[in-house]
Amino acid sequence: MGTAAVVKAYADIRAALAALNTEVDGCGSDPFSVVDPLAGLADGCLDILAGAREVEAGFAGLKAKAAVKYAESASVVAGPDVSVQAQEMAVAAEVGCVLALGPRAASSFLATSHAVVSSLPRTLAGLQAGTLSWQHAVVMADEVASLDTAGSAALEAHFLDPDAPDAARGCPAGEMPAHRFRAKARTWRERHHAESIEVRHAKGVADRRVEFRPDQDGMAWLSACLPADQALAGWNRLTAMSRSLQGPAESRTMSQLRADKFADAILGSGSGSGSGSGSGRGRNRSSISGSGASVTDAIDEADGGDGDTGARDSAGVNGRAGREDVSSPIRAQVLVTVPVFSLMGLTDEPAMLDGYGPIPRSMARDLVANGAGSFYRVLVDPRDGAPLEIGRKSYRVTGAMRAWLRMRDGKCPFPGCSNNSLDNDADHILAWAEGGTTGISNLGQPCPKHHKLRHTTGWKPTAATKNAPPGWTSPTGRHYPSEHQDWEPPKRPRQLVPQLNPAQRAISGCRDLVVGGFSLGEACLDGILHPPSA
Repeated sequence: MGTAAVVKAYADIRAALAALNTEVDGCGSDPFSVVDPLAGLADGCLDILAGAREVEAGFAGLKAKAAVKYAESASVVAGPDVSVQAQEMAVAAEVGCVLALGPRAASSFLATSHAVVSSLPRTLAGLQAGTLSWQHAVVMADEVASLDTAGSAALEAHFLDPDAPDAARGCPAGEMPAHRFRAKARTWRERHHAESIEVRHAKGVADRRVEFRPDQDGMAWLSACLPADQALAGWNRLTAMSRSLQGPAESRTMSQLRADKFADAILGSGSGSGSGSGSGRGRNRSSISGSGASVTDAIDEADGGDGDTGARDSAGVNGRAGREDVSSPIRAQVLVTVPVFSLMGLTDEPAMLDGYGPIPRSMARDLVANGAGSFYRVLVDPRDGAPLEIGRKSYRVTGAMRAWLRMRDGKCPFPGCSNNSLDNDADHILAWAEGGTTGISNLGQPCPKHHKLRHTTGWKPTAATKNAPPGWTSPTGRHYPSEHQDWEPPKRPRQLVPQLNPAQRAISGCRDLVVGGFSLGEACLDGILHPPSA
């Protein structure tokens, strides 16, 4: 009876697939639209794609349950005389052959299936409902692997339970690409389980290396595993140098320019590499923005402070870093947000490196202590850690507003885009010529590619707020919500003042920057970085 039911179910599925293929080919009995058959077919194909995604997710959940049930049943059938290791190998081999997977991929599939079925009920439910893909399930299983039961449940609830006390906001986890979900899940895990990040970072630093890998067509990969702040500063510097070379007479793309400048740097043949620090530490001019929740260190040479940050274009503000002469040194740009109490050594919250994610407190303190040369104030809400709104009766976007946008959005707000480079554009959502203001709620920071998409096609950004980037509406009228930062209120140590040493207690009386019941200001931040001797 069971086998007959399975055979019939798959026969029905194959018949449904044949019917859907007929619809895609435009050979169905009824057109999608009698008035405009071609437009109707295009819209109908999108509906089919959306349905296929849901069905694929449901099948992924079914495969996971079937694999786990097979493994359990096969273990019982094998009996106690077969070792656990041998039985696992046998099961992986069988599943691999059935699914045409290699041994390593089969073992990985089984491990994820077991995690999803046995300990991630919301993830399994999301697969079965078609709201999560298998790739999302893999991310969830990977991120909870080092957590205890309570930690796993909390992470899963944050992203998949809309009624959780501090549920994730913005685009739902299943509606963003899996690589973006991984970045958000990793950020949440590090923020809430920061106790081991210093140990893991120390091991990572010890394992730093450069690797060479041959590729096809006479090409090869040369890559380096470095501390995140150094790697990101190097990438941003390559981007700034490459952007400075673009112009009517330059035919190379940004990718080609980055590759050429990288080769110039390591081979010693570049005339424009300059003498800037590739690590983003110490020798670069910087600015720090502080609040009761965090201190933000923006090592930002190309952004000229409170002046116009770029040339105007027909639709908004081009907020790219200013052009640099190729012969001048172009230095790295880094933005790191540090919870102020973590900076003072009172909590163990990780800092956030713009363009990367959570970093160890020690790395953040080094960036701030060795990179801080001047201050400007950026206020964030101490209740939830989100940047606050500002207003400006001018077309120009200031350096402070650019930093705000980076803090609010974290990247290009277009769905699935991960571009967080410093040459993203500050763009008016409602055009200045149509009455739009230059305030955080009317600005987005699309990458050049999606900025062009907005002004050359029917894609349009939707309204933003002080805490939320703009979403997007496609030419077909479908709306895609933006991906939000997971802002959280800062952790505050118990009985704050008694825990401070004499120098820190002196700091707590400073003015201007509100923390709890007292204020901190610029002089206070200077005291944190350069405390008086005891």
